[in-house]
Amino acid sequence: MTSATDTTSMIRLDGGTFRMGSAEFYPDEAPVHERRVDSFELDVHPVTNEQFAAFVADTGYVTVAERPLDPVDFPGVDPAELMPGGMVFTPTAGPVDLRDWRQWWRWQAGASWAHPFGPESSVDDKPTHPVVQVSFEDASAYAAWAGKRLPTEAEFEFAARGGLDGARFAWGDEERPGGRLMTNQWQGSFPYRNTGAGGWVGTSPVMTFPANGYGLFDVTGNVWEWTTEFYTPRHVVPGVEAVDAEARPNLLAAASAEPGSRIPRRVLKGGSHLCSPEYCLRYRPSARSPQAEDTAMTHIGFRCARDA
Repeated sequence: MTSATDTTSMIRLDGGTFRMGSAEFYPDEAPVHERRVDSFELDVHPVTNEQFAAFVADTGYVTVAERPLDPVDFPGVDPAELMPGGMVFTPTAGPVDLRDWRQWWRWQAGASWAHPFGPESSVDDKPTHPVVQVSFEDASAYAAWAGKRLPTEAEFEFAARGGLDGARFAWGDEERPGGRLMTNQWQGSFPYRNTGAGGWVGTSPVMTFPANGYGLFDVTGNVWEWTTEFYTPRHVVPGVEAVDAEARPNLLAAASAEPGSRIPRRVLKGGSHLCSPEYCLRYRPSARSPQAEDTAMTHIGFRCARDA
């Protein structure tokens, strides 16, 4: 029986070929191309607060958001201001220019996986919600502890489609079949009025919304999830745009960093509870988003994979 507290609940997916990407929505989802994945296993749902707490208790692990910041990485900034923390979503008072994400995101000292919105917040009452405020390094460390790994972008998209090759959503082409809300996404006017998805404002307990065709929960909506793929502004199609196998990771890591930054960006998949049709229609299998490896936020989590 699948449990939100069981660290071993996985589903085996037989490998195969599928159409990856989309030409309907955002440019970085293109081009649509055939991609093959080998058989693998994937966690039934994102890693929860309770599961991550067990990892921390067993290992003493300290997340990136909890570690002191190195002044060398922040030239010109007063060292006294370099406090550990993470990015916190903060609703605005009313309508704002949706081209400027800085209006609803802020840096919060003391924010961490156990205190997602700052020192005064807690996850004690959210044991089965997805863990957030975790960086790529944190997610990778948990996966190694659990005897697993993080999924590739292709694996995640293959799994999220649930066998519906080419469909817009994880459940088909209709956003709300029969008027039913299928995932935890923003309800109302972004970023100032959220009426809640199924009663949940923010993250929801894993497995609250329907599973996809493979029996996987929260593969879209709720929280974005880390993958191992370095981000590029469009898909790099294997076999068509091949580069030397040994050089490829370094080339992609360099290409994926934002101008002026040395931090590589990885691909996030799945969208989150902050995705709204008017701003971020990304609660879809083909959707993807870049994220700096060292940055933790209140809408990013992860799940693990394992070779079959």
